[in-house]
Amino acid sequence: MFSQYWVEFLTIAGVHLIAVASPGPDFAIVVKQVVAFGRKPAIYTSLGVGLGIMLHVIYSIFGLGMLIKTTPLLYQGLLYVAASYLIYIGVLSLRSKPYIAEQTDVDTPNLPMPSALSAFRLGFITNGLNPKATLFFLSLFTAIISPSTPESIRWSYGVYLAVATGLWFILLSVLLSHSRIDRHLKRYRHVIDRLMGVVLILLALSIVLY
Repeated sequence: MFSQYWVEFLTIAGVHLIAVASPGPDFAIVVKQVVAFGRKPAIYTSLGVGLGIMLHVIYSIFGLGMLIKTTPLLYQGLLYVAASYLIYIGVLSLRSKPYIAEQTDVDTPNLPMPSALSAFRLGFITNGLNPKATLFFLSLFTAIISPSTPESIRWSYGVYLAVATGLWFILLSVLLSHSRIDRHLKRYRHVIDRLMGVVLILLALSIVLY
Protein backbone atom coordinates (compact mmCIF):
# COMPACT_ATOMS: atom_id res chain seq x y z
CA MET A 1 0.00 0.00 0.00
CA PHE A 2 2.87 2.34 0.79
CA SER A 3 4.17 2.31 -2.80
CA GLN A 4 1.42 4.66 -4.01
CA TYR A 5 2.57 7.31 -1.51
CA TRP A 6 6.21 7.39 -2.60
CA VAL A 7 5.84 10.69 -4.47
CA GLU A 8 4.26 12.30 -1.43
CA PHE A 9 6.95 10.87 0.84
CA LEU A 10 9.81 12.04 -1.38
CA THR A 11 8.28 15.53 -1.50
CA ILE A 12 8.06 15.58 2.29
CA ALA A 13 11.64 14.30 2.62
CA GLY A 14 12.97 16.96 0.24
CA VAL A 15 11.16 19.82 1.94
CA HIS A 16 12.24 18.54 5.35
CA LEU A 17 15.90 18.36 4.28
CA ILE A 18 15.83 22.02 3.30
CA ALA A 19 14.03 23.02 6.50
CA VAL A 20 16.22 21.05 8.92
CA ALA A 21 19.46 22.23 7.29
CA SER A 22 18.52 25.91 7.51
CA PRO A 23 19.76 27.78 10.62
CA GLY A 24 17.22 28.07 13.40
CA PRO A 25 16.82 27.51 17.16
CA ASP A 26 17.49 23.76 16.89
CA PHE A 27 20.67 24.32 14.89
CA ALA A 28 21.89 27.06 17.25
CA ILE A 29 21.26 25.02 20.40
CA VAL A 30 23.06 21.93 19.08
CA VAL A 31 26.07 24.01 18.00
CA LYS A 32 26.05 25.66 21.42
CA GLN A 33 26.13 22.25 23.12
CA VAL A 34 29.02 21.05 20.95
CA VAL A 35 31.00 24.21 21.62
CA ALA A 36 30.33 24.32 25.36
CA PHE A 37 30.33 20.65 26.34
CA GLY A 38 31.45 18.44 23.45
CA ARG A 39 30.00 15.55 21.51
CA LYS A 40 28.04 13.50 24.02
CA PRO A 41 25.77 16.26 25.44
CA ALA A 42 25.20 17.51 21.88
CA ILE A 43 24.09 14.03 20.81
CA TYR A 44 21.62 13.83 23.72
CA THR A 45 20.33 17.28 22.76
CA SER A 46 19.98 16.07 19.16
CA LEU A 47 17.90 13.11 20.35
CA GLY A 48 15.69 15.54 22.26
CA VAL A 49 15.22 17.65 19.13
CA GLY A 50 14.27 14.53 17.18
CA LEU A 51 11.70 13.41 19.73
CA GLY A 52 10.35 16.96 19.95
CA ILE A 53 9.31 16.56 16.32
CA MET A 54 6.71 14.04 17.46
CA LEU A 55 4.91 16.77 19.41
CA HIS A 56 4.26 18.60 16.15
CA VAL A 57 3.26 15.36 14.43
CA ILE A 58 0.77 14.51 17.19
CA TYR A 59 -1.06 17.84 17.21
CA SER A 60 -1.05 17.97 13.41
CA ILE A 61 -2.58 14.51 13.03
CA PHE A 62 -5.13 15.05 15.77
CA GLY A 63 -6.18 18.45 14.44
CA LEU A 64 -4.63 20.65 17.11
CA GLY A 65 -2.53 22.26 14.40
CA MET A 66 -5.67 23.59 12.77
CA LEU A 67 -6.82 24.88 16.16
CA ILE A 68 -3.57 26.81 16.59
CA LYS A 69 -3.87 28.13 13.04
CA THR A 70 -7.46 29.32 13.51
CA THR A 71 -7.03 30.67 17.06
CA PRO A 72 -4.63 33.63 16.82
CA LEU A 73 -4.54 34.24 20.57
CA LEU A 74 -3.40 30.68 21.30
CA TYR A 75 -0.76 30.82 18.61
CA GLN A 76 0.43 34.26 19.77
CA GLY A 77 0.85 32.87 23.26
CA LEU A 78 2.98 30.04 21.87
CA LEU A 79 5.18 32.57 20.08
CA TYR A 80 5.83 34.55 23.27
CA VAL A 81 6.59 31.43 25.30
CA ALA A 82 9.04 30.24 22.65
CA ALA A 83 10.70 33.67 22.39
CA SER A 84 11.07 33.90 26.19
CA TYR A 85 12.73 30.49 26.33
CA LEU A 86 15.18 31.34 23.54
CA ILE A 87 16.07 34.64 25.23
CA TYR A 88 16.70 32.79 28.49
CA ILE A 89 19.07 30.34 26.80
CA GLY A 90 20.67 33.19 24.85
CA VAL A 91 21.38 35.23 28.00
CA LEU A 92 23.01 32.20 29.64
CA SER A 93 25.22 31.85 26.56
CA LEU A 94 26.22 35.51 26.67
CA ARG A 95 27.53 34.93 30.19
CA SER A 96 29.96 32.28 28.96
CA LYS A 97 33.53 32.83 30.10
CA PRO A 98 36.83 31.80 28.49
CA TYR A 99 37.91 28.28 29.30
CA ILE A 100 41.23 27.94 31.10
CA ALA A 101 43.03 24.92 29.65
CA GLU A 102 46.06 25.34 31.88
CA GLN A 103 44.12 24.15 34.93
CA THR A 104 44.23 20.54 33.76
CA ASP A 105 45.91 18.21 31.32
CA VAL A 106 42.65 17.80 29.48
CA ASP A 107 40.84 20.80 28.05
CA THR A 108 37.54 21.04 29.86
CA PRO A 109 35.01 23.82 30.02
CA ASN A 110 34.53 25.83 33.20
CA LEU A 111 30.82 24.98 33.15
CA PRO A 112 29.37 21.90 34.85
CA MET A 113 28.76 19.08 32.38
CA PRO A 114 24.99 18.67 31.89
CA SER A 115 23.43 15.29 32.58
CA ALA A 116 22.07 13.21 29.72
CA LEU A 117 18.54 14.05 30.85
CA SER A 118 19.10 17.81 31.02
CA ALA A 119 20.81 17.83 27.61
CA PHE A 120 17.97 15.77 26.14
CA ARG A 121 15.36 18.02 27.77
CA LEU A 122 17.03 21.12 26.33
CA GLY A 123 16.69 19.76 22.80
CA PHE A 124 13.14 18.54 23.36
CA ILE A 125 11.89 21.86 24.76
CA THR A 126 13.74 23.92 22.15
CA ASN A 127 12.12 22.01 19.30
CA GLY A 128 8.73 21.70 20.99
CA LEU A 129 8.55 25.48 21.39
CA ASN A 130 10.06 26.21 17.99
CA PRO A 131 7.50 28.27 16.00
CA LYS A 132 9.46 27.51 12.85
CA ALA A 133 8.69 23.82 13.37
CA THR A 134 5.06 24.63 14.15
CA LEU A 135 4.64 26.55 10.90
CA PHE A 136 6.47 23.82 8.97
CA PHE A 137 4.19 21.06 10.20
CA LEU A 138 1.04 23.13 9.75
CA SER A 139 2.06 23.66 6.13
CA LEU A 140 3.14 20.06 5.71
CA PHE A 141 -0.06 18.47 6.94
CA THR A 142 -2.37 20.94 5.19
CA ALA A 143 -0.64 21.64 1.87
CA ILE A 144 1.57 18.66 1.02
CA ILE A 145 0.01 15.62 2.69
CA SER A 146 -3.29 14.78 1.04
CA PRO A 147 -6.41 14.65 3.26
CA SER A 148 -7.05 11.20 1.81
CA THR A 149 -3.70 9.84 3.04
CA PRO A 150 -4.45 7.14 5.66
CA GLU A 151 -3.59 7.95 9.26
CA SER A 152 -1.14 5.04 9.43
CA ILE A 153 0.83 6.53 6.54
CA ARG A 154 0.75 9.95 8.21
CA TRP A 155 2.22 8.42 11.35
CA SER A 156 4.95 6.75 9.31
CA TYR A 157 5.79 10.15 7.80
CA GLY A 158 5.98 11.60 11.30
CA VAL A 159 8.28 8.87 12.58
CA TYR A 160 10.55 9.36 9.57
CA LEU A 161 10.73 13.12 10.18
CA ALA A 162 11.59 12.60 13.86
CA VAL A 163 14.29 10.02 13.11
CA ALA A 164 15.74 12.02 10.20
CA THR A 165 15.90 15.19 12.30
CA GLY A 166 17.63 13.40 15.16
CA LEU A 167 20.15 11.76 12.84
CA TRP A 168 20.89 15.06 11.08
CA PHE A 169 21.78 16.82 14.32
CA ILE A 170 23.71 13.80 15.61
CA LEU A 171 25.77 13.93 12.41
CA LEU A 172 26.29 17.65 12.95
CA SER A 173 27.40 16.97 16.54
CA VAL A 174 29.88 14.32 15.44
CA LEU A 175 31.35 16.45 12.65
CA LEU A 176 31.74 19.56 14.80
CA SER A 177 33.31 17.57 17.64
CA HIS A 178 35.90 15.90 15.39
CA SER A 179 39.33 16.22 16.99
CA ARG A 180 40.73 18.52 14.31
CA ILE A 181 37.72 20.82 14.38
CA ASP A 182 37.39 20.59 18.15
CA ARG A 183 40.94 21.89 18.64
CA HIS A 184 39.96 25.10 16.90
CA LEU A 185 36.62 25.29 18.70
CA LYS A 186 38.27 24.99 22.11
CA ARG A 187 40.33 28.11 21.55
CA TYR A 188 37.28 30.21 20.71
CA ARG A 189 34.57 28.36 22.64
CA HIS A 190 33.43 31.33 24.71
CA VAL A 191 33.33 33.56 21.60
CA ILE A 192 31.23 31.04 19.66
CA ASP A 193 29.04 30.43 22.71
CA ARG A 194 28.33 34.14 23.02
CA LEU A 195 27.72 34.37 19.28
CA MET A 196 25.15 31.57 19.55
CA GLY A 197 23.59 33.53 22.42
CA VAL A 198 23.20 36.56 20.17
CA VAL A 199 21.74 34.34 17.43
CA LEU A 200 19.19 32.85 19.85
CA ILE A 201 18.14 36.29 21.11
CA LEU A 202 17.81 37.61 17.55
CA LEU A 203 15.73 34.57 16.63
CA ALA A 204 13.52 35.25 19.64
CA LEU A 205 13.05 38.88 18.62
CA SER A 206 12.29 37.89 15.03
CA ILE A 207 9.62 35.48 16.30
CA VAL A 208 7.87 38.24 18.26
CA LEU A 209 8.31 41.05 15.74
CA TYR A 210 7.69 39.08 12.53
